Amino acid sequence: MYIPSFNRVEDFEKLATFMRQHSFATLITYHDHVPYATHLPLLLDADCGPHGTLRGHLARSNEQWQHFTAEQEVLVIFHGPHAYVSPSYYEVAPAVATWNYVAVHAYGVPHIIEDQEQLAALLQAQIETYEAGRAEPWPGDLPADYKLKMMRGIVGFEIPITRLQGKWKLGQNRSQSDQQGVYAALRQSSFAEEQELAAVMETELNTGH
Repeated sequence: MYIPSFNRVEDFEKLATFMRQHSFATLITYHDHVPYATHLPLLLDADCGPHGTLRGHLARSNEQWQHFTAEQEVLVIFHGPHAYVSPSYYEVAPAVATWNYVAVHAYGVPHIIEDQEQLAALLQAQIETYEAGRAEPWPGDLPADYKLKMMRGIVGFEIPITRLQGKWKLGQNRSQSDQQGVYAALRQSSFAEEQELAAVMETELNTGH
């Protein structure tokens, strides 16, 4: 990913927090000169490996898992808030439009989870993660035969992360007045994602103060 120095984020805790908050990711592989992509939730185990480990599962009928090899990295993209930035937001003219966003790219060589107990533990961890915060969380209790049938239809995997890239494109190269103009416009937007990006700007650039 192209990342100018003023947009680059390398702090692991910040990257890990982002990956947890935006865990519905895009898994990209390359096979026989053709790119493949799957959109799926991935859990991060930040304590497993120097850069953490991602875990998830694919439908067995999804051929992408068959592309996993010990010789080839895969790419996982975590997408954060993003927004169109109009030149009218800036104090200084002339200016052109752009698009601001936050994203993290994770690379690693995936491994299939062969052990059924480990796969069951992964599924339970996903349930507990995504049910957390609900008034009445579903505990994941299923009849044993039904659970086994469902598990036969999926392939679990883990990706020990070998490298991470974080890009916080928030207009760091613009003047403070221009940053304030963008922040104000996004903060007042009726779109939740633009408001979320404004909140990131407030934290990272101290806008809004």
